[in-house]
Amino acid sequence: MSQVRLRFAPSPTGYLHIGGARTALFNWLQARKEEGKFILRIEDTDVARSTQESVDAILEGMKWLGLDWDEGPFFQSDSFHIYREHVERLLAAGKAYMCWCSPEDLEAKREQALKEGRKPKYDGTCRELSGGPIDKPFAVRFRAPQEGVTVFDDLIKGRIAFNNEELDDLIIQRSDGTPTYNFTVVVDDATMGITTVVRGDDHVNNTPRQILLYEALDYPVPAFAHVPMILGSDKTRLSKRHGATSVIAYRDMGYLPEAMVNYLVRLGWSHGDQEIFTLKELIEKFAIGDVGKSAGVFNPDKLLWLNAHYIKNGDPEWLADLLVPFLRERGVEQFARPNLTAVVKTLQERARTMLEMADGAVFYYLGDFAYDPQAAEKFLKPETLPVYEAVVGKLEHLADSSHQGIEVMFGEICAELGVKMGKVGPPVRVALCGGTVSPGIYEMIEVLGKEESLKRLRRAMDFIRNR
Repeated sequence: MSQVRLRFAPSPTGYLHIGGARTALFNWLQARKEEGKFILRIEDTDVARSTQESVDAILEGMKWLGLDWDEGPFFQSDSFHIYREHVERLLAAGKAYMCWCSPEDLEAKREQALKEGRKPKYDGTCRELSGGPIDKPFAVRFRAPQEGVTVFDDLIKGRIAFNNEELDDLIIQRSDGTPTYNFTVVVDDATMGITTVVRGDDHVNNTPRQILLYEALDYPVPAFAHVPMILGSDKTRLSKRHGATSVIAYRDMGYLPEAMVNYLVRLGWSHGDQEIFTLKELIEKFAIGDVGKSAGVFNPDKLLWLNAHYIKNGDPEWLADLLVPFLRERGVEQFARPNLTAVVKTLQERARTMLEMADGAVFYYLGDFAYDPQAAEKFLKPETLPVYEAVVGKLEHLADSSHQGIEVMFGEICAELGVKMGKVGPPVRVALCGGTVSPGIYEMIEVLGKEESLKRLRRAMDFIRNR
């Protein structure tokens, strides 16, 4: 049995968006499951709109998601000589013909057909011409069969049939010599030995035309799987207003690639009631034929929930490495004190994104923070000085500065002051981090260390005295 070969073939006219990333992921998983090859091809024949910036963004997005490719990236712009050879082959076999109809002629024919209630397909004016004007530009059209049915068994949608009489003679080479999309895709997939084409279902109508081209060129026809589109929560096509931005934008918002992969694969595919999958499990369990026929609905809240799960259960050292660039954006440059991994451990239980974690971690490193005005008004006042004095007095002489030792210390302070922790904790929290939302007080003091904690407590006392 020949090796399975799948491909992802984006156009470099923008970033790698959610829909494209899911298509790439489905191809990658199927290739890995069947121990085949995953090929990356950049379809850059649209010279006017293709940019190197988009190519770089696509590659960056693929690498971030962990979708490594076995061959490529190949660029269609390097293959124009191959496309021309295939055009010549069809012309020589009488399976294609030259068309001298001008754009104005074609538009007039189209308008006339619509006016008469006919499908605006090419009327075959040049189909039987033996020759045309030598000095006039011409396109090349594929001589499509005008009767019969083109049928294929879609791996997701099942059997799909098209009447050939509905298909017109497709232009395969424009009058300026450039090849068209449907033609280049067929030539590339055939010459690259692609065995399974997994793509969005907006390509279903292209498939019969492409099948006819495979057959005309005497190439084997690959299997097709058309993935339903992704919809927004209002059931309209996914767009930026639904949160459908580039996958790299999600990285920059603090999402983890593991969460994004897990989320994307569940947009249309399921395995029982299981929600969380390791990559190994996905490769074992995924099958393109199990993808649902109906459109997936993008749910940002579900993605956020998954991201929080991966942060909560992530290795603190790994998360610490990911956190560094977010902290640098917030003015933090030194990460040795306090230990960044220890900082992460105090935050990962509640942080939903790395961006949230970074916002929550800044106070550990930038001790000259401003106090939240409402918190300062409520807790940084003369009445709380006895609390600070008691905490500072105990902390200065604390021998056991572990989480447990600090907890015992606060128990003693509450007993001596005759109050509950609810009276001691909030002012201490404001002194340590500047506000009322933070990790636990015992964890904070343990991570900040005794000297830094004392420095912040004394700073709060000075703030009260100088008000």
